[in-house]
Amino acid sequence: MTEQPRFELYSYWRTSATYRVRVALALKGVARRERNVDVDAGEQRSEAFLKLNPLGGLPVLVDLQAPGAAPLTQSLAILEFLEESYPTPALLPAGLHARARVRSIAGMCTVDTHPLITPRVRKYLAGEGRFDDAAWRAWQTHWFGTGLRAVEQRLAGDAATGTYCHGETVSLADICLASIIAVMRVFKIEVAGIPTVDRIMAACEQLEAFRQAEPRRQAGAPPA
Repeated sequence: MTEQPRFELYSYWRTSATYRVRVALALKGVARRERNVDVDAGEQRSEAFLKLNPLGGLPVLVDLQAPGAAPLTQSLAILEFLEESYPTPALLPAGLHARARVRSIAGMCTVDTHPLITPRVRKYLAGEGRFDDAAWRAWQTHWFGTGLRAVEQRLAGDAATGTYCHGETVSLADICLASIIAVMRVFKIEVAGIPTVDRIMAACEQLEAFRQAEPRRQAGAPPA
């Protein structure tokens, strides 16, 4: 018998934030069904979607087992919700300092880096800043590089760094770091001089949960 999904995930194939939630759901073995929201067509600004998330952002996670509950938005909040709902396998380590470290690295990726390269930023820069495609690519390359080199500096030489961002088990930090790399690849942007980041990404990609979440494997993704 096919497992009934616990959640409905509003998603788009290439969004970094949706990638994070896909990985976490897969790691924890939680079934979901996905509903595509075409960001390029502007569907995230529709009246119906703005009722789910007034900011017009993806992903949105609806708990099908909690009728009447507000939709869950913001990927970090969703990841924490999943961690609390399904504590095994744990995506946060034991210990206050260790958990703070993982959350800090996750924040470097999701709070300090990702928001600078979203479609709404591109739309504003193209309109108000008169950015052409070359200027936008230079913007992306700069901020991807700035963020990842900072993460590299944080990870390299830190005794708490192991096979993954924190020790020998996948954490929220790895999920968030991988989400930046995965989407950067969609845009064919490379950042040099981040060997620790590259090594951790390679380790993550050995896991089926990360492979399943790869943007090009999602429904709606254009041919490679």
